[in-house]
Amino acid sequence: MNVITRKMVDFFKEEEGLTTVEYAIAGSLVAAAVIVAFTDLGCEVGEVIQAIADTIDTGAEVDQADACGVAA
Repeated sequence: MNVITRKMVDFFKEEEGLTTVEYAIAGSLVAAAVIVAFTDLGCEVGEVIQAIADTIDTGAEVDQADACGVAA
């Protein structure tokens, strides 16, 4: 039993891999990248979705109006 306890203590003392702080930093960087990507693509994606919805409603092709103020 003492051998098992010693092995478990040794296992938990190993410092290989990421720590909780490193996981938190990596997670926050990923979250920031996702926010930036959605912010930059938000208007373009919204325009495409609106054009699809307009086409479905009217059954005809609709010119895309740029909600972000940038000419298409």
